[in-house]
Amino acid sequence: MALRKAAAYSKKKVVPYTRVSKVKGKSFIKTVPQKKVVKFVMGNETLFIEGKLPHKLTLIAEEKAQIRDNSLEACRQYLNKKLEKEFSGQYLFKVLVFPHHIQRENKMLTGAGADRMQTGMQLSFGKTLVRAALVNPGTKIFFVAVANPKAVSFSRNLFKDVKSKLPCKTKVVYEEIKR
Repeated sequence: MALRKAAAYSKKKVVPYTRVSKVKGKSFIKTVPQKKVVKFVMGNETLFIEGKLPHKLTLIAEEKAQIRDNSLEACRQYLNKKLEKEFSGQYLFKVLVFPHHIQRENKMLTGAGADRMQTGMQLSFGKTLVRAALVNPGTKIFFVAVANPKAVSFSRNLFKDVKSKLPCKTKVVYEEIKR
């Protein structure tokens, strides 16, 4: 079965549902969906530490939203693939948010005879579906560090392409480290 539209969750006011514990009695969430974001740091971190990547770009959320992990993973794959193809190891790329929040769905049946098979809104807590990162205005989502001004404009265009995959308004903040 396909995922529900992100619009069903993305703009809602939400209480974080994150309590997962190794101790069975303390865990509120019994089944945890698998994490879809595979890597959080890509590129060459040692170049950044040495100061050879002075241009920093950060994608920042401008409104409250829930960003699903499949959306984060799609953005991560796109950005990393394009950066690796263009600059091959001369960049640093980080995913700065972690999908802790677990979204639930109260499945409803449709069609003939569906009313005899479900409880409606009784016991409507729902089953776990996917993970999401809760972001507030000003939360940093992605970070890219590159070596030259040409790479800055290329990375800015990549961020513009990625904005359509995210459920919130975003802005790109540029900073140059001077040594």
